[in-house]
Amino acid sequence: MIGYLEGTLKQVDATRALVVAGGVGYEVHISLQTYYKLEGQRDVALTIYTHVREDALSLYGFASGEEKFAFEKLISISGIGPTLAQKILSGIEPSDLAEAVARGDVKKLSSIPGVGKKTADRIVLELRDKLFLPESARDQPAPSTRTSVDDDVHSALINLGYRPKDAESALDLARKELGNEAELSALLKAALRQLTRS
Repeated sequence: MIGYLEGTLKQVDATRALVVAGGVGYEVHISLQTYYKLEGQRDVALTIYTHVREDALSLYGFASGEEKFAFEKLISISGIGPTLAQKILSGIEPSDLAEAVARGDVKKLSSIPGVGKKTADRIVLELRDKLFLPESARDQPAPSTRTSVDDDVHSALINLGYRPKDAESALDLARKELGNEAELSALLKAALRQLTRS
């Protein structure tokens, strides 16, 4: 079984990559998430899931271990094959998928192209206790249930030169201080106060 592939990216589009390694070209199925990371690259490295059927052997490639982990959990669900799993991961990042499953957010999952309500229900039911991100993802800030106002404030803080992690912490403290109804200008001022204190 092929589990890892490193080589030269010969061709790439939104669903497939052709990677040449040792004089052999490997056609690898990819999601949009991986496509965005590969675009413009020459030398690439992908973790691989090898899917074997009676009539075919297909390679599915991932730019991150988190995406492969989520893919393997998705295909463990009855009725979700590799093609649908790849479509799901084209529509949602692994961390957001884990968050949606943990919250039982069927609406968010069923908004992904190719996922109906029944499939979304099944994903939540079967992955609720299984979709923990691997160790490598745990040093990243946990996804939060932020509003668009929070996102705007976070973006403004980063544009002012603050690190994303610091902006995230300041925003959380400001939100606790002002409550969920705070408007953008008040939230931004409170977050800036938190940053200037530290």
